[in-house]
Amino acid sequence: MKAVVYDDYGRMPVVREVPPPACPDGGVVVAVKATGVCRSDWHAWKGHDPVALPHTPGHELAGVVSSVGSGVRNWVVGDRVTVPFVCGCGRCSWCLAGEAQVCPDQAQPGFTGPGSFAELVAIDGADTNLVRLPESVDFVTAASLGCRFATAFRALTTHGRLGSGEWLAVHGCGGVGLSAVMIGVALGARVIAIDVNLAALERASSLGAVGIVDAGADDDAAALVREVTGGGAHVSIDAFGSPATAVASVRSLRRRGRHVQAGLLLGAASTPPLPMDLVIAQELEVYGSHGMPARDYPAMLRLIEEGSLRPAALVGRVIGLDEAGAALATMDRPGSTGMTVVRV
Repeated sequence: MKAVVYDDYGRMPVVREVPPPACPDGGVVVAVKATGVCRSDWHAWKGHDPVALPHTPGHELAGVVSSVGSGVRNWVVGDRVTVPFVCGCGRCSWCLAGEAQVCPDQAQPGFTGPGSFAELVAIDGADTNLVRLPESVDFVTAASLGCRFATAFRALTTHGRLGSGEWLAVHGCGGVGLSAVMIGVALGARVIAIDVNLAALERASSLGAVGIVDAGADDDAAALVREVTGGGAHVSIDAFGSPATAVASVRSLRRRGRHVQAGLLLGAASTPPLPMDLVIAQELEVYGSHGMPARDYPAMLRLIEEGSLRPAALVGRVIGLDEAGAALATMDRPGSTGMTVVRV
Protein backbone atom coordinates (compact mmCIF):
# COMPACT_ATOMS: atom_id res chain seq x y z
CA MET A 1 0.00 0.00 0.00
CA LYS A 2 0.99 3.64 -0.27
CA ALA A 3 1.96 5.50 2.88
CA VAL A 4 3.74 8.70 3.89
CA VAL A 5 6.98 7.85 5.73
CA TYR A 6 9.83 9.77 7.33
CA ASP A 7 13.11 8.08 8.25
CA ASP A 8 14.43 10.65 10.70
CA TYR A 9 13.15 13.61 12.69
CA GLY A 10 12.89 16.71 10.55
CA ARG A 11 13.52 14.84 7.28
CA MET A 12 10.92 15.49 4.60
CA PRO A 13 8.23 12.75 4.64
CA VAL A 14 7.75 10.95 1.32
CA VAL A 15 5.19 8.60 -0.19
CA ARG A 16 6.43 5.04 -0.63
CA GLU A 17 5.14 1.48 -0.92
CA VAL A 18 5.00 -0.35 2.43
CA PRO A 19 3.47 -3.66 3.57
CA PRO A 20 -0.21 -3.39 4.57
CA PRO A 21 -1.00 -3.78 8.29
CA ALA A 22 -2.12 -7.09 9.74
CA CYS A 23 -5.58 -7.09 11.28
CA PRO A 24 -5.21 -7.31 15.08
CA ASP A 25 -7.25 -9.63 17.27
CA GLY A 26 -10.11 -7.56 18.67
CA GLY A 27 -9.39 -4.84 16.15
CA VAL A 28 -9.96 -3.85 12.54
CA VAL A 29 -8.16 -2.49 9.54
CA VAL A 30 -9.67 0.71 8.17
CA ALA A 31 -9.40 1.78 4.54
CA VAL A 32 -8.58 5.44 5.05
CA LYS A 33 -10.70 7.87 3.04
CA ALA A 34 -9.54 11.10 4.69
CA THR A 35 -7.09 12.15 7.39
CA GLY A 36 -6.26 15.46 9.02
CA VAL A 37 -2.86 17.15 9.17
CA CYS A 38 -2.39 18.12 12.81
CA ARG A 39 0.20 20.02 14.83
CA SER A 40 0.53 16.93 17.07
CA ASP A 41 1.89 15.07 14.03
CA TRP A 42 4.32 17.95 13.53
CA HIS A 43 5.54 17.60 17.13
CA ALA A 44 6.32 13.92 16.50
CA TRP A 45 8.05 14.72 13.19
CA LYS A 46 10.25 17.28 14.97
CA GLY A 47 11.14 14.76 17.69
CA HIS A 48 9.32 16.60 20.48
CA ASP A 49 7.12 13.53 20.96
CA PRO A 50 9.42 10.59 20.08
CA VAL A 51 8.18 7.82 17.81
CA ALA A 52 9.78 4.67 16.39
CA LEU A 53 11.54 5.38 13.09
CA PRO A 54 10.85 5.04 10.22
CA HIS A 55 7.35 6.31 10.90
CA THR A 56 4.01 6.96 9.22
CA PRO A 57 2.13 9.85 10.88
CA GLY A 58 -1.59 10.59 11.02
CA HIS A 59 -4.21 10.17 13.73
CA GLU A 60 -7.29 12.12 12.57
CA LEU A 61 -8.95 9.63 10.28
CA ALA A 62 -12.20 8.49 8.74
CA GLY A 63 -12.82 5.58 6.47
CA VAL A 64 -14.42 2.19 5.92
CA VAL A 65 -13.75 -1.05 7.80
CA SER A 66 -11.90 -3.34 5.38
CA SER A 67 -11.18 -6.34 7.64
CA VAL A 68 -12.27 -7.46 11.10
CA GLY A 69 -10.22 -9.35 13.67
CA SER A 70 -11.36 -12.20 15.87
CA GLY A 71 -13.48 -11.31 18.86
CA VAL A 72 -14.96 -8.10 17.39
CA ARG A 73 -18.71 -7.99 18.10
CA ASN A 74 -20.05 -4.67 16.87
CA TRP A 75 -18.39 -4.03 13.50
CA VAL A 76 -18.42 -5.55 10.02
CA VAL A 77 -16.64 -4.90 6.75
CA GLY A 78 -18.10 -1.82 5.05
CA ASP A 79 -18.98 0.15 8.19
CA ARG A 80 -18.23 3.88 7.92
CA VAL A 81 -16.15 4.90 10.93
CA THR A 82 -13.92 7.41 12.65
CA VAL A 83 -11.86 6.93 15.78
CA PRO A 84 -10.51 9.00 18.68
CA PHE A 85 -6.78 9.67 18.54
CA VAL A 86 -6.44 7.78 21.85
CA CYS A 87 -7.46 4.13 21.57
CA GLY A 88 -8.04 2.41 24.89
CA CYS A 89 -7.24 -1.22 25.65
CA GLY A 90 -10.90 -1.92 26.43
CA ARG A 91 -10.05 -3.98 29.52
CA CYS A 92 -8.76 -1.67 32.26
CA SER A 93 -10.92 0.10 34.85
CA TRP A 94 -10.66 3.42 32.98
CA CYS A 95 -11.84 1.92 29.69
CA LEU A 96 -14.65 0.03 31.42
CA ALA A 97 -15.75 3.32 32.97
CA GLY A 98 -15.81 4.96 29.52
CA GLU A 99 -12.61 6.98 30.07
CA ALA A 100 -10.47 5.41 27.35
CA GLN A 101 -8.72 8.74 26.74
CA VAL A 102 -6.62 8.15 29.88
CA CYS A 103 -6.10 4.40 29.42
CA PRO A 104 -2.63 3.50 30.79
CA ASP A 105 -2.19 0.92 28.01
CA GLN A 106 -3.49 3.15 25.23
CA ALA A 107 -2.51 3.03 21.58
CA GLN A 108 -2.37 6.06 19.34
CA PRO A 109 -2.27 5.56 15.57
CA GLY A 110 0.43 7.84 14.23
CA PHE A 111 2.35 7.79 17.51
CA THR A 112 2.59 4.36 19.14
CA GLY A 113 2.34 2.76 15.70
CA PRO A 114 1.88 3.57 12.02
CA GLY A 115 -0.79 6.17 11.38
CA SER A 116 -3.36 7.19 8.82
CA PHE A 117 -1.22 8.97 6.23
CA ALA A 118 -1.72 5.71 4.38
CA GLU A 119 -4.25 3.71 2.43
CA LEU A 120 -4.83 1.35 5.38
CA VAL A 121 -4.43 1.66 9.16
CA ALA A 122 -4.90 -0.91 11.94
CA ILE A 123 -7.05 0.03 14.94
CA ASP A 124 -6.94 -1.95 18.18
CA GLY A 125 -9.91 -2.49 20.49
CA ALA A 126 -12.58 -1.90 17.87
CA ASP A 127 -15.54 -2.36 20.21
CA THR A 128 -14.10 0.28 22.57
CA ASN A 129 -12.69 2.76 20.08
CA LEU A 130 -14.59 2.88 16.80
CA VAL A 131 -17.24 5.55 16.21
CA ARG A 132 -20.02 4.93 13.69
CA LEU A 133 -20.43 7.76 11.20
CA PRO A 134 -23.89 8.97 10.21
CA GLU A 135 -24.43 8.88 6.44
CA SER A 136 -24.87 12.66 6.47
CA VAL A 137 -21.30 13.21 7.72
CA ASP A 138 -18.82 12.92 4.86
CA PHE A 139 -15.29 11.60 5.31
CA VAL A 140 -13.49 14.96 5.03
CA THR A 141 -15.76 16.42 7.71
CA ALA A 142 -15.26 13.36 9.91
CA ALA A 143 -11.48 13.58 9.56
CA SER A 144 -11.62 17.23 10.63
CA LEU A 145 -13.19 16.11 13.93
CA GLY A 146 -10.08 14.05 14.61
CA CYS A 147 -8.34 15.32 17.69
CA ARG A 148 -8.83 19.07 17.24
CA PHE A 149 -12.60 19.47 17.07
CA ALA A 150 -13.33 16.57 19.42
CA THR A 151 -10.70 17.78 21.91
CA ALA A 152 -12.19 21.28 21.90
CA PHE A 153 -15.72 19.91 22.30
CA ARG A 154 -14.88 17.81 25.35
CA ALA A 155 -12.61 20.50 26.81
CA LEU A 156 -15.46 23.02 26.82
CA THR A 157 -18.39 20.75 27.68
CA THR A 158 -16.88 18.28 30.15
CA HIS A 159 -14.09 20.27 31.81
CA GLY A 160 -15.09 23.87 31.11
CA ARG A 161 -18.80 23.21 31.70
CA LEU A 162 -19.38 26.23 29.48
CA GLY A 163 -22.82 27.74 29.82
CA SER A 164 -24.90 30.09 27.73
CA GLY A 165 -24.02 33.73 28.40
CA GLU A 166 -20.64 32.96 29.94
CA TRP A 167 -17.38 34.45 28.68
CA LEU A 168 -14.94 32.12 26.91
CA ALA A 169 -11.35 33.14 26.15
CA VAL A 170 -9.63 31.13 23.41
CA HIS A 171 -5.84 31.43 23.35
CA GLY A 172 -4.53 30.36 19.96
CA CYS A 173 -6.72 30.22 16.87
CA GLY A 174 -5.37 27.22 15.02
CA GLY A 175 -7.38 24.04 14.53
CA VAL A 176 -8.27 23.51 18.20
CA GLY A 177 -8.82 27.21 18.82
CA LEU A 178 -11.13 27.86 15.88
CA SER A 179 -13.03 24.71 16.82
CA ALA A 180 -13.39 26.09 20.34
CA VAL A 181 -14.67 29.40 18.97
CA MET A 182 -17.31 27.63 16.87
CA ILE A 183 -18.36 25.34 19.72
CA GLY A 184 -18.44 28.18 22.24
CA VAL A 185 -20.69 30.25 20.01
CA ALA A 186 -22.98 27.25 19.43
CA LEU A 187 -23.26 26.80 23.21
CA GLY A 188 -24.32 30.44 23.62
CA ALA A 189 -21.09 31.75 25.11
CA ARG A 190 -19.53 35.15 24.45
CA VAL A 191 -16.17 34.34 22.90
CA ILE A 192 -12.95 36.34 22.87
CA ALA A 193 -10.20 35.04 20.57
CA ILE A 194 -6.52 35.72 21.23
CA ASP A 195 -3.71 35.15 18.72
CA VAL A 196 -0.72 36.83 17.06
CA ASN A 197 -1.98 36.00 13.56
CA LEU A 198 -4.39 38.63 12.26
CA ALA A 199 -5.81 36.29 9.61
CA ALA A 200 -6.62 33.75 12.33
CA LEU A 201 -8.31 36.45 14.39
CA GLU A 202 -10.38 37.53 11.41
CA ARG A 203 -11.43 33.91 10.93
CA ALA A 204 -12.42 33.68 14.59
CA SER A 205 -14.47 36.84 14.22
CA SER A 206 -16.25 35.39 11.18
CA LEU A 207 -17.16 32.34 13.28
CA GLY A 208 -18.86 34.50 15.88
CA ALA A 209 -16.20 35.70 18.33
CA VAL A 210 -17.46 38.96 19.83
CA GLY A 211 -13.96 40.20 20.60
CA ILE A 212 -10.43 39.64 19.31
CA VAL A 213 -7.08 40.37 20.94
CA ASP A 214 -3.85 40.72 18.98
CA ALA A 215 -1.40 39.16 21.45
CA GLY A 216 1.50 40.30 19.29
CA ALA A 217 0.54 43.94 19.70
CA ASP A 218 -0.55 43.85 23.35
CA ASP A 219 2.00 43.09 26.07
CA ASP A 220 -0.70 41.90 28.47
CA ALA A 221 -3.46 40.17 26.54
CA ALA A 222 -4.81 38.61 29.72
CA ALA A 223 -5.37 42.03 31.30
CA LEU A 224 -7.28 43.13 28.21
CA VAL A 225 -9.47 40.03 28.41
CA ARG A 226 -10.23 40.79 32.07
CA GLU A 227 -11.10 44.37 31.17
CA VAL A 228 -13.38 43.48 28.26
CA THR A 229 -15.19 40.78 30.23
CA GLY A 230 -15.64 42.83 33.38
CA GLY A 231 -13.42 40.72 35.59
CA GLY A 232 -12.28 37.81 33.45
CA ALA A 233 -13.56 34.86 31.48
CA HIS A 234 -15.58 32.11 33.10
CA VAL A 235 -13.69 29.59 30.97
CA SER A 236 -10.34 29.97 29.22
CA ILE A 237 -8.62 27.44 26.98
CA ASP A 238 -5.01 27.30 25.85
CA ALA A 239 -5.58 25.83 22.42
CA PHE A 240 -2.03 26.46 21.19
CA GLY A 241 0.28 24.99 23.79
CA SER A 242 3.14 27.18 25.01
CA PRO A 243 4.23 28.50 28.42
CA ALA A 244 3.13 31.99 27.40
CA THR A 245 -0.37 30.98 26.27
CA ALA A 246 -0.88 28.67 29.25
CA VAL A 247 -0.01 31.44 31.72
CA ALA A 248 -2.10 33.99 29.83
CA SER A 249 -5.07 31.64 29.85
CA VAL A 250 -4.97 31.27 33.64
CA ARG A 251 -4.50 35.02 34.10
CA SER A 252 -7.53 35.67 31.85
CA LEU A 253 -9.94 34.08 34.31
CA ARG A 254 -12.36 35.63 36.76
CA ARG A 255 -12.60 34.26 40.28
CA ARG A 256 -13.75 30.61 40.33
CA GLY A 257 -12.96 30.40 36.61
CA ARG A 258 -11.92 27.25 34.73
CA HIS A 259 -8.71 26.91 32.70
CA VAL A 260 -8.44 24.00 30.25
CA GLN A 261 -5.07 23.03 28.78
CA ALA A 262 -5.69 21.45 25.38
CA GLY A 263 -2.57 22.57 23.49
CA LEU A 264 0.37 20.21 23.96
CA LEU A 265 3.22 21.26 26.24
CA LEU A 266 6.22 19.06 25.50
CA GLY A 267 9.92 18.98 26.31
CA ALA A 268 11.28 22.20 27.79
CA ALA A 269 7.80 23.74 27.53
CA SER A 270 6.17 21.05 29.68
CA THR A 271 6.45 22.94 33.00
CA PRO A 272 5.11 26.47 32.43
CA PRO A 273 5.23 28.91 35.38
CA LEU A 274 1.50 28.87 36.11
CA PRO A 275 0.45 31.51 38.68
CA MET A 276 -0.57 29.10 41.41
CA ASP A 277 -1.00 32.03 43.81
CA LEU A 278 -4.01 33.07 41.71
CA VAL A 279 -5.22 29.48 41.43
CA ILE A 280 -5.35 29.24 45.22
CA ALA A 281 -6.55 32.75 46.11
CA GLN A 282 -9.25 32.87 43.45
CA GLU A 283 -10.16 29.15 43.61
CA LEU A 284 -9.49 28.60 39.93
CA GLU A 285 -9.92 25.19 38.35
CA VAL A 286 -7.13 23.85 36.13
CA TYR A 287 -7.79 20.90 33.80
CA GLY A 288 -5.88 18.96 31.23
CA SER A 289 -7.88 17.67 28.28
CA HIS A 290 -6.66 14.65 26.32
CA GLY A 291 -9.10 14.15 23.48
CA MET A 292 -12.50 12.51 23.74
CA PRO A 293 -13.49 8.85 24.14
CA ALA A 294 -15.68 7.13 21.57
CA ARG A 295 -18.64 6.99 23.97
CA ASP A 296 -18.87 10.81 23.95
CA TYR A 297 -18.96 11.25 20.16
CA PRO A 298 -22.73 10.76 19.65
CA ALA A 299 -23.62 14.04 21.42
CA MET A 300 -21.21 15.96 19.18
CA LEU A 301 -22.37 14.15 16.04
CA ARG A 302 -26.01 15.00 16.83
CA LEU A 303 -25.15 18.71 16.90
CA ILE A 304 -23.36 18.32 13.57
CA GLU A 305 -26.29 16.50 12.00
CA GLU A 306 -28.76 19.17 13.13
CA GLY A 307 -26.47 21.97 11.87
CA SER A 308 -25.60 23.61 15.20
CA LEU A 309 -21.95 22.73 14.60
CA ARG A 310 -20.36 23.02 11.15
CA PRO A 311 -16.84 21.56 11.33
CA ALA A 312 -16.61 21.42 7.53
CA ALA A 313 -16.43 25.23 7.62
CA LEU A 314 -13.07 24.92 9.39
CA VAL A 315 -11.47 22.93 6.57
CA GLY A 316 -9.18 25.19 4.61
CA ARG A 317 -7.49 22.82 2.15
CA VAL A 318 -8.15 19.32 0.88
CA ILE A 319 -5.01 17.75 -0.60
CA GLY A 320 -3.80 14.40 -1.87
CA LEU A 321 -1.53 11.90 -0.14
CA ASP A 322 1.46 13.05 -2.20
CA GLU A 323 1.13 16.54 -0.69
CA ALA A 324 0.76 15.40 2.92
CA GLY A 325 4.47 15.35 3.77
CA ALA A 326 5.02 18.94 2.70
CA ALA A 327 1.86 20.06 4.50
CA LEU A 328 3.13 18.46 7.72
CA ALA A 329 6.60 19.95 7.39
CA THR A 330 5.29 23.51 7.05
CA MET A 331 2.95 23.47 10.04
CA ASP A 332 5.26 25.76 12.05
CA ARG A 333 4.94 28.53 9.46
CA PRO A 334 2.10 31.02 9.02
CA GLY A 335 -0.32 29.84 6.36
CA SER A 336 -3.92 28.81 5.92
CA THR A 337 -6.19 29.52 8.89
CA GLY A 338 -8.23 26.40 8.21
CA MET A 339 -7.56 22.73 8.79
CA THR A 340 -5.80 20.76 6.07
CA VAL A 341 -7.32 17.37 5.29
CA VAL A 342 -5.77 14.69 3.12
CA ARG A 343 -8.16 12.78 0.87
CA VAL A 344 -6.71 9.29 0.40
